[in-house]
Amino acid sequence: MPVPETIAQPGSGVETDTGPGRPQTAAEALRPHAEHAFADELAALAAADDRPRPARWRLSPWAVATYLLGGTLPDGTVISPKYVGPRRIVEVAVTTLATDRALLLLGVPGTAKTWVSEHLAAAVSGDSTLLVQGTAGTPEEAIRYGWNYARLLAHGPDREALVPSPVMRAMSQGMTARVEELTRIPADVQDTLITILSEKTLPVPELGQEVQAVPGFNLIATANDRDRGVNELSSALRRRFNTVVLPLPATPEAEVDIVTRRVEQLGRSLELPAAPAGVDEIRRVVTVFRELRDGVTTDGRTKVKSPSGTLSTAEAISVVTGGLALAAHFGDGVLRPADIAAGILGAVVRDPAADRVVWQEYLETVVRERDGWKDFYRACREVSA
Repeated sequence: MPVPETIAQPGSGVETDTGPGRPQTAAEALRPHAEHAFADELAALAAADDRPRPARWRLSPWAVATYLLGGTLPDGTVISPKYVGPRRIVEVAVTTLATDRALLLLGVPGTAKTWVSEHLAAAVSGDSTLLVQGTAGTPEEAIRYGWNYARLLAHGPDREALVPSPVMRAMSQGMTARVEELTRIPADVQDTLITILSEKTLPVPELGQEVQAVPGFNLIATANDRDRGVNELSSALRRRFNTVVLPLPATPEAEVDIVTRRVEQLGRSLELPAAPAGVDEIRRVVTVFRELRDGVTTDGRTKVKSPSGTLSTAEAISVVTGGLALAAHFGDGVLRPADIAAGILGAVVRDPAADRVVWQEYLETVVRERDGWKDFYRACREVSA
């Protein structure tokens, strides 16, 4: 089997796995990192940014907030919004990273915690890849350091045998590390962060040494409201974080805007044609999700039961993207109710027994009676049969 010629180290920003023939550039990646996908916007912000920057930050806190929230620069460059929500939430998150407190982004599934985390790291450090993915099996080495066992056996413990974690690399380089799904990590592994966040030091007792964080280092963690009981954070660890709660979109219009923007971005990366009049179906998906999530129709007149799933904005994006693919490959390219019906059914009915009853009641009491929704009702009945 051919061996790839070059594999870029995380943070190099140039090449990824080369494959059998040639290096693969970041632009060719199916899902480029934020610092590559929005490199032009970051460069324009850096050029226009004349405000004070914390040590080793690529942009000032004002420019980081502008990058996330969007705006127009003096030279006319339009910065697209990455996060649609209260401005103060972004300002508090950015300000936290400029202090010695770590940042914990908390929220229900689908509130863009990972998305915000990635873009914050990209704007602050120019590198969003210093990432620890939290799972029930995440070992302590993923946060602290590991060893090259071949070299360890041959030469004993030395600095060359040590394999730094993303957190250790961020400490030594003054960059932003990320820990995803912190509450999924076992409690004893979580607590390895306490010394790192309080003392800004990572001891390496095997070598009788320590790694001290340099200015610019900080950490962003994300946690899921629904997973609070999986591995609850200790009070000692929670005190090391400033917690920012990311809410669900406040209005249907805001949620439609978020879904539309992300579907357009995903559609371009997947080479799906733009869907004419697709916003009508996007608005329908958002309406269904919000009503089932809130337990009441948008006019406030009818109470409905809520299913077991979260029906998040992220799931709405997935449903619409799947519908676009159906319309592009098996339809006429126009997003229609039949293209999104199956996706909505899959998102709503997670528990085949209880959720199916909730969905059927919603179809018959709300969707069936709503003006202009007859085609959607028939499509949903067809896939639900």
